[in-house]
Amino acid sequence: MKLPSWSRPAGRVVVISLGCAKNLVDSEHLVACLLESGFTITSRLEGADLMLINTCAFIAEAREESAAVIRDACRLKRQGGCRAVIVAGCMVQRYRRALGVSFPEVDAWIGLDDLDRIGEVGRRVLRGERAIFEVGAVSRRLFESGPLRVILTGGPYAYLKIAEGCSHRCRFCAIPAIRGSFRSRSVSSLLREAEQLITRGIQEINLIAQDTTGYGRDRRDGTDLVRLLRALDRVSGDFWVRILYGYPTGVSDALLEAVGESRHVLPYFDIPIQHSDPDVLRAMGRAATVEAVAHLTARIRSRLPKATIRTTCLVGHPGESPKAFERLVFHVQEAGYDHLGVFVFSPEEGTPAAGMKPCPSRRTGEWRRERLLAVQAPIARARVRGRQGDVEEMLVEEIRPGRLLGRCRAQAPEVDGKTWVAGSFSHIRPGARIRIRLTGRYRSADWEAECLER
Repeated sequence: MKLPSWSRPAGRVVVISLGCAKNLVDSEHLVACLLESGFTITSRLEGADLMLINTCAFIAEAREESAAVIRDACRLKRQGGCRAVIVAGCMVQRYRRALGVSFPEVDAWIGLDDLDRIGEVGRRVLRGERAIFEVGAVSRRLFESGPLRVILTGGPYAYLKIAEGCSHRCRFCAIPAIRGSFRSRSVSSLLREAEQLITRGIQEINLIAQDTTGYGRDRRDGTDLVRLLRALDRVSGDFWVRILYGYPTGVSDALLEAVGESRHVLPYFDIPIQHSDPDVLRAMGRAATVEAVAHLTARIRSRLPKATIRTTCLVGHPGESPKAFERLVFHVQEAGYDHLGVFVFSPEEGTPAAGMKPCPSRRTGEWRRERLLAVQAPIARARVRGRQGDVEEMLVEEIRPGRLLGRCRAQAPEVDGKTWVAGSFSHIRPGARIRIRLTGRYRSADWEAECLER
């Protein structure tokens, strides 16, 4: 990229991105702003001028990880390993100035609405300014991708954030307080960004938001996810589109029809149900999802028999009795999810659930998590065995001695494992899509296949 004539090298920056894919898109925006401001991005800690940490504050474990990384960065600064430390993102937005007391060595704090000021803030700290706080009280902005679109996934796929914030009021979740109310980007801006990604060779576009199925509802102009999918399907090229982070009540007949008719959109549904017991769902503030959860997999597979369905469950929530948990176990056994993740309830300050009683102990929650994962394991293996002999496409991501690693249509990046093919394939490169036949073998969430191309 050609820098403006007034610009000169501003410094070297190490960027550490924590948390989910939505946070990674924020980190990509931060990096783009740094590059446009004349900074150099480096992966080497030695000799870096700045360390920028994009934090996560979703649950206690995420906050602990963010705090540990901040402490390590401050220690490196004391030892002369970098000149300044800047912290951005969700944890900054949530706790604002309280973090300055806990981490006085941090030079600057940047909230969610001020990410595009990173270049200015970086120059200020390198000039010697300290204790800079650029954090608004409530997150309201909706960032659009600029001419410089940075991709940090490390593979032939990218995340496209279609909306920001959340207007659901789940009683266990602090996201609305951190990210603000739900706000959708325009279809035209998303099409421009998608076309830019495809031009750069991206083979898979993953649509993300706090609730992708709620896309457009806030715009009140007829925009919705179905309209966006049909617009993306008209984009020329050979690529996949995957929908992540949906909401149970958002899986409409129109959505299933659009996916079924699409050239590009994969029949992959990532729909966190959180629970299946009606009383627990009501306690969670998700009473409207009771019927949708009960019939979710049956509805999807009746229209799209080859669909892949991923979900996430939350165990140990206040009000989850042993009987309610067993209902969840029975639901998982009956539903036959392809992929399933489980979180243990974390009492988030400021949320209604934090003070609700009775609440299972953390130990009980951990036991229930392991039990539910143990129930899901043979279901996942059986789902893979049911695909034995299927001929599919694999998106190649890595080439290792004696094998290729990649993902099929039924595997989202980072969460669903890999598909691997044994052999030597000197003519195949990362980013290629190749024909494979699944063997039906399942090893630690990874699938085995044989290559049909030589």
